[in-house]
Amino acid sequence: MIYNEKQMEEKAVLETAAKMCAAARTSPKTKGVDNIVTVVLTGKEKDELADKMEEVYLREFGETEGHYVRDGRNLRTAGAVVLIGVKRAYTGLPHCSFCGFKNCGENKKMGGRCAFNTIDLGIAIGSAVSIAADNRVDSRVMFSIGKVAEEMNYAEGEDIIWEGIPISVSGKSPFFDRVKK
Repeated sequence: MIYNEKQMEEKAVLETAAKMCAAARTSPKTKGVDNIVTVVLTGKEKDELADKMEEVYLREFGETEGHYVRDGRNLRTAGAVVLIGVKRAYTGLPHCSFCGFKNCGENKKMGGRCAFNTIDLGIAIGSAVSIAADNRVDSRVMFSIGKVAEEMNYAEGEDIIWEGIPISVSGKSPFFDRVKK
């Protein structure tokens, strides 16, 4: 059987995305509590997220061009996007106050977020992008993708903080020399 370059590049993107999800899952967690969630989007679903990015930017900023729009263009050129998120949970120490509140109960009452969970999200993202780099697949962490993903129902009603990592195999990284057009 002969596989052309496009087929092999698509396979590399999906295999790398799977490894990135595994790296996020197995990354170290504060207190050993796993609240990480991963999702991979390709094709139509990926493009729907890019469409939503433009919609959200227009709604929030009243402009037709901006960083969400630019990032949406980058997302369209990517082979896939790996979404890594963390569930809202209050698994810190009752007395740590890393979150800025007196204790976990006050944090929860005020609708805050546990600092341990956001630390875990950062560690998971670092583990995932290192996999992309090790596999020579271009990537870029984009908060804009994550922010818009919060409006999509990728985790069936869970309250998730998302970050998006589009990945690409191409002659030049689409995430380099990015400019607003």
